Amino acid sequence: MRTRFVRRTSRLLLGCTLLGAGALPTLAHAWQPEKNVEIVVAGGPGGGTDQLGRLIQSIITTHKLLDVNTIVLNKGGGNGAEAFLDLKMAKGDAEKLVIGTNNIYLLPLVSKLGYQWQELTPVAALAEDDFILWSYKGAPWKDAKGFYEAVKADPSKLRMGGSQSKDVDQTLTLLLNRSTGAKLTYIPFKSGSEAATQLAGKHIAANLNNPAESISQWRGDQIEPLCVFSQQRMQYTTKVAGDKAWSDIPTCHEQGLGIDQYRFPRTVFMPGGVSAEQRGFYVELMRKVTQTPEFKAYVAQNALVPTFLEGEPLSAYIEQDTARVTPVFKDAGWLRN
Repeated sequence: MRTRFVRRTSRLLLGCTLLGAGALPTLAHAWQPEKNVEIVVAGGPGGGTDQLGRLIQSIITTHKLLDVNTIVLNKGGGNGAEAFLDLKMAKGDAEKLVIGTNNIYLLPLVSKLGYQWQELTPVAALAEDDFILWSYKGAPWKDAKGFYEAVKADPSKLRMGGSQSKDVDQTLTLLLNRSTGAKLTYIPFKSGSEAATQLAGKHIAANLNNPAESISQWRGDQIEPLCVFSQQRMQYTTKVAGDKAWSDIPTCHEQGLGIDQYRFPRTVFMPGGVSAEQRGFYVELMRKVTQTPEFKAYVAQNALVPTFLEGEPLSAYIEQDTARVTPVFKDAGWLRN
């Protein structure tokens, strides 16, 4: 009797267990977007930020990294402020991304825009742009040191060109003035491409462009690089202008300019009010994007610095970059009250 009772009881308990297991809800899947994802470009059509946004869309589509579609929208007004304000107003919307640069966290320092970057959600920095000091072909100075000696001797006849005002190019010009004791005048143009054209025509003495913005004029033997603002020389050894490669350009620190490195990141942000799981989904999505052959080719073609930052390292990067330029903005009278 006892044995039969135990067997009967065991079968009953097993049946109840299986019945209970069948009644339990299935485990929830990890979060993923359920509607089309907006990729908002904080820049106009055709620019570097726009090219990156459309590359990301193309990679996601080609490699089927999302089960929903992606839509690219350009909101470049106010040097990207239009896109960042839109992001703030979309709090909690986990199907919206903004592609920008360091402008997303530096613009609030110089303009009353109604947002701070801490109200948004950093996803990742996908790459960094090096900056190069360029001059026109046949200039009387042969290197960066010689250029700044000429600036100190007579700054009234020499002007630095760059893209936009109160942006990275002008910020670097001011940092150079602080480190060298020079008083170089900055002339803003609509884009880095326009600054390169002006330099090729010898309308300015120098400019501060990233590699992609000036490669055509370099290949055309109209301009030449004086130095790159990096701790090490650039890694790209393929010849791009005659017998010169990016790796042949000396660092500005070697040339005695006092600035060991100056770059800006290519960033991806989400609105504030999203969950850690939602942010994590896009971190991994962007990581997959950067690991594709297409993205690696884009980085090499534009001579970008391969970089992937997220989480605390990205926040620390933003804080350090902000702390570095804040005194420059203050001296220039740019800081908003």
